[in-house]
Amino acid sequence: MTGNEFRFFLSCDINLPVTFRIERLEGNLPQSSASSELDTSTENRTAELYVEYALYIDGAPFGLSTKTRLESSGYPYCWNELITLSTKYQDLTSQAQLAFTVWDVSCSNNDGLVGGATVFLFNSKKQLKAGRKKLRLWPGKEADGTIPTTTPGKVPKCEQGEIERLERLVNKYERGQIQHIDWLDRLTFKAVEKIKERESGRCDNSHLSLVVDFCSFEHRVVFQESGANFYAPSPVSSTNEVVTVWDPEVGRTNPSEHKQLKLARCLTRGIIDRDLKPSSNERKSIQRILKYPPTRTLSGDERQLLWKFRFSLMSEKRALTKFLRCVEWTDVQEAKQAIDLMGRWETVDVADALELLSSVFESEEVRAYAVSVLERADDEELQCYLLQLVQALRFERSDKSRLSFFLVQRSLSNIEIASFLRWYVAVELHDLTYAKRFYCTYDMLEDSMVKMEAAANGDDDGFKLWQSLVRQTELTAQLCSIMRDVRNVRGGTQKKIEKLRQLLSGLLSELTYFEEPIRSPLVPRVLITGIVPSESSIFKSALHPLRLTFRTASGGTCKLIFKKGDDLRQDQLVIQMVTLMDRLLKLENLDLHLTPYRVLATGQDEGMMEFIPSSSLAQILSEHRSIVNYLQKFHPDEDGPFGITAQCLETFIKSCAGYSVITYILGIGDRHLDNLLLRDDGRLFHVDFGFILGRDPKPFPPPMKLCKEMVEAMGGAESQYYTRFKSYCCEAYNILRKSSNLILNLFHLMAGSNIPDIASDPEKGILKLQEKFQLDLDDEDSIHFFQDLINDSVSALFPQMVETIHRWAQYWR
Repeated sequence: MTGNEFRFFLSCDINLPVTFRIERLEGNLPQSSASSELDTSTENRTAELYVEYALYIDGAPFGLSTKTRLESSGYPYCWNELITLSTKYQDLTSQAQLAFTVWDVSCSNNDGLVGGATVFLFNSKKQLKAGRKKLRLWPGKEADGTIPTTTPGKVPKCEQGEIERLERLVNKYERGQIQHIDWLDRLTFKAVEKIKERESGRCDNSHLSLVVDFCSFEHRVVFQESGANFYAPSPVSSTNEVVTVWDPEVGRTNPSEHKQLKLARCLTRGIIDRDLKPSSNERKSIQRILKYPPTRTLSGDERQLLWKFRFSLMSEKRALTKFLRCVEWTDVQEAKQAIDLMGRWETVDVADALELLSSVFESEEVRAYAVSVLERADDEELQCYLLQLVQALRFERSDKSRLSFFLVQRSLSNIEIASFLRWYVAVELHDLTYAKRFYCTYDMLEDSMVKMEAAANGDDDGFKLWQSLVRQTELTAQLCSIMRDVRNVRGGTQKKIEKLRQLLSGLLSELTYFEEPIRSPLVPRVLITGIVPSESSIFKSALHPLRLTFRTASGGTCKLIFKKGDDLRQDQLVIQMVTLMDRLLKLENLDLHLTPYRVLATGQDEGMMEFIPSSSLAQILSEHRSIVNYLQKFHPDEDGPFGITAQCLETFIKSCAGYSVITYILGIGDRHLDNLLLRDDGRLFHVDFGFILGRDPKPFPPPMKLCKEMVEAMGGAESQYYTRFKSYCCEAYNILRKSSNLILNLFHLMAGSNIPDIASDPEKGILKLQEKFQLDLDDEDSIHFFQDLINDSVSALFPQMVETIHRWAQYWR
């Protein structure tokens, strides 16, 4: 390698396991460990040390921690043990860390913790660390792999002395980066040893250090994600075929363009900009930009155009979010002017305020402005967005943010918001990366509620209200215990039902009549007083979910389903979107008789849902042969269409239309006759949302989930009722398209959640959702588009064959 060359390896190309060597421990052991060696009154003891090490990726543990052998030969404690991890270099991220903790098993106390240290595998220049590193241990602290870590092994610059400088030079020497001169090297190393002895003998030098030797390669290793815009150069041929060439400049900022942009935005032009008015063509371009969905990234020219005419756009509330995307927030003066303009801008709608809470906007002032807009929303509207607002806490700059204070304060005046906020936050406590933040919000909610005084109208004080919410968790824990006992019963479903009722009437009779009423987790304004054993049952399913009937304080009953072993967070999200879309349609005077039953995830693998009396289409067709025959049983009318009342048929047509549109927009998959349910009044609804945003386990799914049995119940594809169905579909589709920004913003806030079909690829999922709205079409064109979708779905014959196969599978299960 000549002086003019710099050769390196890319980490994504290294298909080798991560290796390093734990060498030795330097320094004096803390008194708690050393005392075992000094205490000779009973017996001579020697510290027995081992090192526990673990790999962390992006702040989360990656694999299990492992331990070295015990070392008890006395000072210096030397392991010199080569460690090979199962993880390969190509699998690492730029935030990969190794956490080392030293333990002493000879201590008389039960702790034995000596200290810990954490080190990044890549330095600030994204180069893989190599050679010998001395990591300073934090006494009495276990190594912490979070970001930022509380146990950094690197010595702070302010504390680095001559020893640290010399060790860096020795490290370079051993890696061949300093020329070897034998006679001079011998003199140098003697001088270095003397300096080390002098420094180690100082009384103030009591730090413990762990020496680790990292693997060295022939050249430096630079971090590169696999598959990130990198193409192997193709051989150039003499033919006219297209050749793919890797351009390393793609995706980078053009420095000259960036400089031109800064000069064009020079703040001395602020006075001139105030009087600028866009031309006719510029106004058309601005209006086109304002119609962009919130997921669209603006180009440099578009950002410059909005910045140039920012003063004339202040009366256009839709333009604020686009303008804030144009701001260069690293420029202090520009950011200050943007915040000043934001305060004088026409106040945005709540849907746009949700966009300002996404991960795109980091400015605390912008996020605080978004919260101030949300404060104008009433409790019913706020409840529609509560799930996403809790997820937005991940993007805040601090644990106690303006958003968390707002959510807690609104909870104090509405017990439903308080109950749901508590559950949404409690479920996220399992996320190790953000557990501290959600714990902080949980504590704020608890402290604020407990300090509430009783209202003048006789309501309970804050402590009693909080206890009524805590007892919800106790109830779910008891229901989990019941499910374990019931599952262990050998025999069919009937024996399990008998066991359930036996438990409720015997050992767990306190569940039959509660000592104090508990607020229903699904409907917190309803107080439940106990379970009715004779009306409780178990579904015939692999997970054996419970169907429980609760007495209410008002003298009635309510039924719910409790499931353990299934993640209901995705179902919870879908039902929340169905509820929101139902609200949006009703605001436009279109009631499609949807059934947004309540779902609440009470843990990562447990939750409950409202029980709606209904029958699956598979069961209906098996027993009655057609949907019309089933509806005739409950709503007969000799003069009505198909022998049923006109109102019942209208309800069926409207509900079919509503769910056809919603399942299309949300990309609901895995539809079959067992998860399409029908109520006695003709309302059809969907359940079981294990696949969303276009994912479907069945091959060649139709664009819309509309089975032929539903069309036959409307009189066939040529009937007037089927035409009315298509009319309702198109009307609902255009209404929901008007609120596309709101729906996209809500899903954007869920990007950091652990919901399976979103967490796998958030950006791809949101783009699929955006595509369903066909935002480039006007209302008339969208009607033609959706009618074509319906026709394609009805004419798709292959899904019918899949349905038959599924029926067979269900029959033999």
